[in-house]
Amino acid sequence: MPATPHRVGVLAVDGVITFELAIPERILGTTTGPGGAPLYDVRVGSVDGGPVRTSSGYRLLPEYGPEVLDGAQTLVVPAIAGPHAPGPAGGPELGPDQRVLDLLRRVSGRARIVAICTGAYTLAAAGLLDGRRATTHWAHAARLRRRCPQVQLDPDVLFVDDGDLLTSAGVAAGIDLCLHLVRRDHGAEVAAATARRNVVAPWREGGQAQFAENHTPEATGTDTAAVRRWAVEHLDRSPGVDELAARASMSVRTFTRRFHAETGTSPGRWLAARRLDRVRRLLESTDLPVEQIAARTGFGTTAALRHRLRAEIGMAPLAYRRAHRPPRAG
Repeated sequence: MPATPHRVGVLAVDGVITFELAIPERILGTTTGPGGAPLYDVRVGSVDGGPVRTSSGYRLLPEYGPEVLDGAQTLVVPAIAGPHAPGPAGGPELGPDQRVLDLLRRVSGRARIVAICTGAYTLAAAGLLDGRRATTHWAHAARLRRRCPQVQLDPDVLFVDDGDLLTSAGVAAGIDLCLHLVRRDHGAEVAAATARRNVVAPWREGGQAQFAENHTPEATGTDTAAVRRWAVEHLDRSPGVDELAARASMSVRTFTRRFHAETGTSPGRWLAARRLDRVRRLLESTDLPVEQIAARTGFGTTAALRHRLRAEIGMAPLAYRRAHRPPRAG
C-alpha cells in the first residue's frame, strides 16, 4: 500500500451538479487500507478559490483553490447542468471557463483525468478527447457527437477506461467509475470493502448498457436473480446459457432477453466478469496455486486463466498477486 494517500482534486465550477460533485469524496474518500489508513486524499477546489453556483439553486464555497487541482494525481471533473448554460437573453451556449480549459491542458499527460457524466463535455472542449474513447449520459450523447465528432463516443456503456482519461455515464455510473478506480489501484478486495461501507453494489462492468428510456424492458413477472445467485455459487462448473435458461424454466431466447434487460449485458459476458472477479479475489486473499484458482473459477487450465487475465488487465496471475496482495502483518 502507498505510504501517502493518492492526491485527488475535484473541480467545482458554476453549474456543477452536487450529487456528482460528492461522489469522489464519498467513494474514494472512504477507501482505506490496512489499519484504516486512507488511500486517497480528496479535496474539492475551484479555479479561483471562490464560491461556485450549483445546479440546485445554492452556492458552495470549496475549501481549496487551483493549487490542489494543479497538484492532483487524479483530477475529477463532475457533471454540470445543461451541460453548458445558455448565454444571456437565450443566446448561444457558454462554453467552459477558459481557466478550466487551461487547467485541464496543464495537467493532461501528468495526471489521470476522470469525467463524470457531462463532465465529458468539458474534456472534449479542452481537446483532450480528440481521437479517444469516451462516454457520457445517454441523453447528451448525440449532442456531444455533433459538437465533437472527433471523439470516439460510445453512448451505450456505463464508463470507459482509456488509460489516463476515464469518462462515465450519469449519476450511479459515477459511483461505478470511482469503484473501478479503487479496483484498478488497489484490487478487488479493497474495492469491495469500499462498496460495502457505502452500501452500494460492489461493481458493475463498464461495458454494461446504460439504462436509457429505449432500453427499459416490459415487466413479465419473472427475473433471473435466483439463477445468477446459483451461477456465482457454481463458477467452477462454468455453466453455459443453456443450463442457466433451463434452471430459470425459460427458453434460451427468453432467458437471454430477460437477462440483458436486468443486467445490461449478455449471460456470457456477465459470467466471464464474475469468474474474473473471483480470480482477482482469490489471488488477493489466498495462497492457492494458480492451477487451483483456475479450477475453482471455471477456467479449467492455468493457460486459459493467464490468457484471460492478461487480456483484461495486462498482468499475469502472480504479478497481479504481488501488486495487489496486502502486506502481511509483522
